[in-house]
Amino acid sequence: MLEQQRSNDGSNQTKTMSHIKHICVCICTYKRPDFLRRLLEALSVQVTDGLFSYSIVVTDNDSLRSAESLVTELAARLPIPIKYCVEARQNIALARNTAIENATGDFIAFIDDDEFTTPHWLATLYKACHQFNADGALGPVKPYFDDRAPEWIIKSRLYDRPSYPTGLVIDGSKGRTGNTFLKREIFAAGERWFRPEFRTGEDQDFFTRMIEKGYVFIWCDEAVAFEVVPPIRWSRSFLLKRALLRGTVALAQPNAKALDISKSVLAVPLYGLALPVTLILGQHRFMPCLVKLCDHLGKLLAIFGINPVKDPYVTG
Repeated sequence: MLEQQRSNDGSNQTKTMSHIKHICVCICTYKRPDFLRRLLEALSVQVTDGLFSYSIVVTDNDSLRSAESLVTELAARLPIPIKYCVEARQNIALARNTAIENATGDFIAFIDDDEFTTPHWLATLYKACHQFNADGALGPVKPYFDDRAPEWIIKSRLYDRPSYPTGLVIDGSKGRTGNTFLKREIFAAGERWFRPEFRTGEDQDFFTRMIEKGYVFIWCDEAVAFEVVPPIRWSRSFLLKRALLRGTVALAQPNAKALDISKSVLAVPLYGLALPVTLILGQHRFMPCLVKLCDHLGKLLAIFGINPVKDPYVTG
């Protein structure tokens, strides 16, 4: 059986299927059709260099199947196989596990539904994984503003994420699934891959456990994905709600430590004292300080059973 793959120069290369690896790109989505459309269209033009074939699995974490019509439309139009499935229980770990159960091939890539890729994204991760003889590779996620965001949002760098040199072997704390490429063999049958008791941080837990088993994951700084930061995420209320939820959830995690609570007890008054000073310096200094305060405050409120943000996702 033969398959044609598009090379860098746009020409077609023919290879025997037995020599071509297959990658399944897994996407978990929840009520974000515009973002999902952008991502699927970007993924449809990946340059493979004739090294691999690829397909997509979309797991809808909405029991109402709100993404089904969009995925059906794009699956009929785009030149790559797209499979739609549903995880009705609203839990990101369960949604990821459902995606894996429906994935086929030699490698699994994860990307979030509010991100999009460049044409060489998959090929760059694939080559890095082989170059460093790793079990997986992770790439950076950079913010992308569709419209002109307020200057304080950009200067605050609240949406910037850490980046590392290519080839760096990561630890569990750096593990995440927003831009990730993994060997399929990691996902042994019968195991709980992502644990649903984690409301967030399930990806760090996964990577920590896999590293303890001896798997090696490296950073690939050239495999960039972009996260869309829409106007609703520029609001102060969104940033503060998300910080409070992050803090509340962090304390509820199975691996929460007394040391984390002690740090928050010290951090809350310190950040509180710093607020007036940062306000004088400008919103780009004030808001990061307030966000960090809410991160720690959420942990302390959780000790007393107070959950200021009831929903599992902050949407506005």
